[in-house]
Amino acid sequence: MQVLIIEDEDLAALRLSRLLAELEPRMRIVETIASVEASVKYLQNEPAPDLIFMDIELADGQSFEIFEQVLVPAPVIFTTSYDAYAIKAFKVNSIDYLLKPIKQPELAASLRKYHQLNPQSEPAVRQEKAIEALIQQLRQQTQTPEYRRRFLVRHLSQWLPVDVSEIAYFHSEERVTLFRTCKGQKFSLDYPLDELEILLDPAQFFRISRQFIVSVNAVQQIHPHANHKLKLILDPAPAEDVLVSRERTAAFKTWMGK
Repeated sequence: MQVLIIEDEDLAALRLSRLLAELEPRMRIVETIASVEASVKYLQNEPAPDLIFMDIELADGQSFEIFEQVLVPAPVIFTTSYDAYAIKAFKVNSIDYLLKPIKQPELAASLRKYHQLNPQSEPAVRQEKAIEALIQQLRQQTQTPEYRRRFLVRHLSQWLPVDVSEIAYFHSEERVTLFRTCKGQKFSLDYPLDELEILLDPAQFFRISRQFIVSVNAVQQIHPHANHKLKLILDPAPAEDVLVSRERTAAFKTWMGK
């Protein structure tokens, strides 16, 4: 059984590979790909896998863009950080999903579903319609989003509303999410960065790494860095260097208006 993994987070890909090896030792992972562009190129030029595990949010876009550019010749199990209430809409026919972090029982259930459905016996038109339905569901999620306008945070003995427009950046620090306002105030927040990435307007905020989500207004300077990364000078300045990860550099330049 040949499996293709489309995932831009190295740790998530390694975890999935390990779980698959434990559940089905004869399964072979033919490739791990991190972007929409590379996925399209692979599917255009390489033999079709039997099954694809596909993250929804990739380094250069959302994975449903792959379906718009190339025929996807295999069933897909999506992996995502979306909350369970939102992901229910993505369950279409033989296409399944796994919520990150992936757990072995859920992965085993998805594999059983794959084997039971035996997609090769299904008419191709049914698979195509399922993919079309999925794309429409995903578009509805992204075309009319309700982004957060403010957060209520604890300040001394009271609660304080902070408009999102006043926030310069969010960052994680020892599993705690913090944000700095444009005036330099620091507050903690009960949201992980993965969830904030969905709640925030992507025209205003960009996830540059696992540790930082930055506002376009906070970026003062951009400098080349080692290993094809970028170093950002932000205002207000954080205590540590702020780097755009290599995988997100191209998308960041596009976001900044290059």
